[in-house]
Amino acid sequence: MAEISKRERIKAALMGKPVDRVPVGFWRHWPGDDQDEESLALITLIFQRHQDLDFIKFPVSSTYCVNDYGVKHEYQGSPGGDRVYLERVIKEPEDWEKIESLDIHRGAYGMYLRAFQRVIKEKPSDTPLVATIFDPLAAAFYLAGDTLALVHLRRFPEKVEAALEAISETCAAFVRELIAAGADGIFLSCRAASYDILNEEEYQRFCRPGDLKVLKAASEGWFNILHLHGQYPMFDQIADYPVQAVNWHDRTSSVDLATAAKIFPGALMGGVEQHRVLHRGTPAEVEAQVHDAIRQTGRKKIIISPGCTYPVTVPHVNLRAMRKAVENFTE
Repeated sequence: MAEISKRERIKAALMGKPVDRVPVGFWRHWPGDDQDEESLALITLIFQRHQDLDFIKFPVSSTYCVNDYGVKHEYQGSPGGDRVYLERVIKEPEDWEKIESLDIHRGAYGMYLRAFQRVIKEKPSDTPLVATIFDPLAAAFYLAGDTLALVHLRRFPEKVEAALEAISETCAAFVRELIAAGADGIFLSCRAASYDILNEEEYQRFCRPGDLKVLKAASEGWFNILHLHGQYPMFDQIADYPVQAVNWHDRTSSVDLATAAKIFPGALMGGVEQHRVLHRGTPAEVEAQVHDAIRQTGRKKIIISPGCTYPVTVPHVNLRAMRKAVENFTE
């Protein structure tokens, strides 16, 4: 089959059509750069030119969606590139009442939007670009910390729900602006749709409504991705989400590629375990996981990726192996 453009390759993979090769993408955090508009845009473009991936996932810190509420944070050398939250905004149940919708053209949201618009202008036109979005409940967890957020969610649900509504409004407005700017879709990170965090009733009440509001705002995008965090992802609860692909920890969680393919009708993104294999393994082990994932799915509706953000200290030779593995796969 003749080589096709990156956009055509992704679209074909999403629809289960034949591809010249299976698409591939991977992403990491850029600590420090993700706090500066110019550096964030520049490193995104440099990384794509260097790796030649089939799509760009815009790399941001989780802090951007709560920064303007007053959280304090810093980078302390985490291998994952994550920033550490030094002070949360939510400390008492009444603090949820202070959470209002934000102006997406100011503060951290505005910085992200301007950096994103620069990448849109300077990236190759055939390379899809998706915006990283943390779902409303994830933002609530960042505002309070995981433990306190869960306590308040269960003890003071109405207060948390009111805050979630304001967060959802901000997030949806931001997504509409990104799609209008030229985003091909969003990468919606849902950190609580896992059975080790919420039960089904809690998920339906506190997580799903905000997710669907944000996804509705992204409905004009053609490459919307849902990322499920956690080791016991709620595939049975998200199977009808209006997204074209789902990404999760397929190599370590309770749901593998074969199981997910029976539940979720869209494309699957995964195949490579980002810590033991991509970070500490050999190029041969990385290649073996890529080839195994392609065989498991019969080359259909599969985009090779890690299960989540990979550590900043992953050897470049392993990234090269992951990128090359889709080229040298043979039936």
